[in-house]
Parts: sequence; structure tokens; C-alpha cells
Amino acid sequence: MMNDEMPLDSVDPLDADELMNFAERIEQLSPADAEWVGSLFQECMRARMREAELLSGLTEAGATESTEFDAQLAQVALDAAEWLKTLWNVGYMGAGSFPSQPRSAFPLIELEDVIKSALFARIREGKRPLPFPPPTRHGLPWHDLVESAEITYDVAAEIVRDDQGQSIGAIVEACPDWQLIEEITKDREYIIQHRGLGPLFRLRIEHPETSPTSTLRREPPRWTRQIRLQERGGFRSYTLEWPQEEGGMQSISLRAATWERAESEAGYWIVTKHPEMYGQVKFEKAE
Repeated sequence: MMNDEMPLDSVDPLDADELMNFAERIEQLSPADAEWVGSLFQECMRARMREAELLSGLTEAGATESTEFDAQLAQVALDAAEWLKTLWNVGYMGAGSFPSQPRSAFPLIELEDVIKSALFARIREGKRPLPFPPPTRHGLPWHDLVESAEITYDVAAEIVRDDQGQSIGAIVEACPDWQLIEEITKDREYIIQHRGLGPLFRLRIEHPETSPTSTLRREPPRWTRQIRLQERGGFRSYTLEWPQEEGGMQSISLRAATWERAESEAGYWIVTKHPEMYGQVKFEKAE
């Protein structure tokens, strides 16, 4: 016997008018048939409505995911632009590469540079890049050292001396760019600074028989500057008071609504205008 049933996937779904025609035809059936056919029809209608809800939800979710995905792509593009801008203006990318001179030797960027870049990862976290290359730790940018005020690090360090035996610099965690600012205790304790920029650090050299590592700790601030709070009409504003070379005081407006944000903005202003003082200024609140 031949199977004359039509496959379900070849049947077009019924539209709304056809479904309503079925409802009218059910009313014309005998009471016994109308009862079970009506129940089956109601179940089909519930299934059709559920299908419509699911399809509508998928469409809305797809639109939301598309919008979120577009926003993520836009943020990645902005972060990449900030990364390349820092590479161009400052001369480092944070991928273990040797620093390049700003605006002169733009290096070839490989995929590995992006993947391994501590600077790019920092920017993706929403943090601002420093306007100068930070110290490195075994070839990678050491941002935590610059930004951590109360942490003592165990480090491998040695003092560099000239032909006369005078101390002229230091190598810390394989980074040879540390300058010697002051010798506190002969052959033992020094104040050093990375490339003459940013915070000062106290390096304590331990002898191998005493300890296998030396210690490095950021020095307390050397200067104090006031951040002035003003309230007008219920709005708060902050300004950084900065002394001018010719005398007088310069007021720098800070884009901040809270004290914490004002400190952050003041620090960023210093790091862009006076990088040699970055990390060496303490802020006081004035009203």
C-alpha cells in the first residue's frame, strides 16, 4: 500500500485567516466532535502563540546582543587608538620590546605584541597610560610599582659603578634605567628614580649572606599642593592650586565631582605637565 501522507516540512504554516476559518467550521460540527476538535484546536493555538513569543524574544535578544557587540567593538577600537597614540607619543607599547624614540621609529606591530602587551591590557581595564615608560620587571612594564605607595617589594638589584668605583646607577629586576639620586648609607641604602621621571624609591641592598634579595619601596611625597573645593548653587567644583615660577598661584580646574576623582585628575595633570614630580606630591583639601 502506498503511503499518500504529505510530509509536514512540505506544508506551509496556516495564516491567521485560515485559522479563524477553522474556528468557524468547528462550530458547525456535531457537539461530540466539536468538543474534542475544539480542544485540539485550542492546543494548536497555544502552541502557535508560544512560538510567536519565542521568535519575538530571539529577535529582541539578537538586537540587544548586536548592540552590545557593536559597543564592545567600538571600545576596542578606542582602546587600540589610545594604545597606538601612547606608542607614538611616548615610545613604548608594553610588550617587552625595547623602547623606541617617540615620533621617530614606529616599530612593526605583530599580533604577539597586542596579546602580550601589559599596556594594552591596562587600557582595556579603563586605566590611563602613563606619559612616560614605567620601570620594567624582567622586560615587562611595572605599573604597580609606580602606583603603589605603601608596598615594599623584594627585588634582585645591584649598584652600577664607574671606573673609579663611584655609584652611578642601579639595575633593578633586570631594568638598567634606574638613576642614582642619593646615597643614604654607603654601599647599603640609596634613593633612585627611573629615568629621572616619576616617584623616588628607596633601594636597600642586602648582602647575599644576610638575605638573597634587596628591597624597594616608594618614598613619601616631597611636596604638598592644595585642592580647593568650591560650592555654588548646590554644585561642587575642585581646583588645583599650583605655584608659578614668576610668583603667584595658578588655579587648574579639575573635572571632578568627588574628592577621590579630584585627586586622580590632579595627579594626571601633574603627570602630563610635570612628570618629574609625579608620585611626589601630596594633596591637601582646602575650602
